[in-house]
This record gives sequence, C-alpha cells and structure tokens, in this order.
Amino acid sequence: MTPEQMKSVRDYLCARFKTEAIRLAPRKVQDSVEVYLDDEILGLLYIDDEDKDDISYDLNISILQQDLDG
Repeated sequence: MTPEQMKSVRDYLCARFKTEAIRLAPRKVQDSVEVYLDDEILGLLYIDDEDKDDISYDLNISILQQDLDG
C-alpha cells in the first residue's frame, strides 16, 4: 500500500469514526497495514488492487473474548 493510499484510507476512517486517534502502520507485506486506535491494535487493513480500475480495502477487526469479559 502506498503512503498516499494509507493517508487517504486513514482520513476516511478518522472521518467515519469521528476520531483522529486512528493510525496506520506498514507491515513487511505490501498488501496490508496495521490499524491502531490510540496505542492499541484494532485490526488489519488489506488492499485488493488486482483490478487497477476497481481498488477496494477490507478492514479485518478481531475481538477476543477476554476483551469482552473485562
């Protein structure tokens, strides 16, 4: 994912969730980035850019049972 794509997606997520506390961090693989809310990892964001005319992003958020329990 390019820095421009990361900025664009981050701006969208911040506006959508009404917070500036979202941060994207690159990974070693080029097809995804880590998404943080404050200092806690929220999930992974993947890019599907096989068709250059139809790029999409998939945000995968995992919620652990232990987080729900307290």
